[in-house]
Amino acid sequence: MKRGILVASLLVLTLIVAPAGAFSADNLLITVDEDGSASITMNYTLSWIERIAVFFKIAEPEQELKSALEEALGVPVTVASAESDAATFSVLEFAEIGSADDGSVYSTPGLDFTGAQAVLDRYWFAPLVEADFSPALTVVRFPDGHEETFANQSAIPALSHTVP
Repeated sequence: MKRGILVASLLVLTLIVAPAGAFSADNLLITVDEDGSASITMNYTLSWIERIAVFFKIAEPEQELKSALEEALGVPVTVASAESDAATFSVLEFAEIGSADDGSVYSTPGLDFTGAQAVLDRYWFAPLVEADFSPALTVVRFPDGHEETFANQSAIPALSHTVP
């Protein structure tokens, strides 16, 4: 009994004294397919607090990212895969495709990551976490291999690219 109280006390003390954990969006890769659909892969780093929350199914980063993408894009998003440090999503109708004299014009929507903090704030452990939702590197790759890159941006603009 005393041992259980000691372990619980040490756990509480660790939570009080330990530095805040940090969620970090590392890389975001958006690959636009010829039909306008996209594969979106987010690599991220979870703090030890977040890893515990994921382990106990208190938080599911891939589901929160899916919800945020659906809200931002206004179209259904499917979780293709999820791991402890990455999630991949499939998005139909991501880019609008228009025609031009010199090829097909792919127009992608802008994405704003600042609303992700509101999602985090719903969790009990939110005060213990410092989050950076701005990917260190964002790459948008079009069907012809053309890439647009952004570093440490909390939002990426809508893009337009012509594929011959």
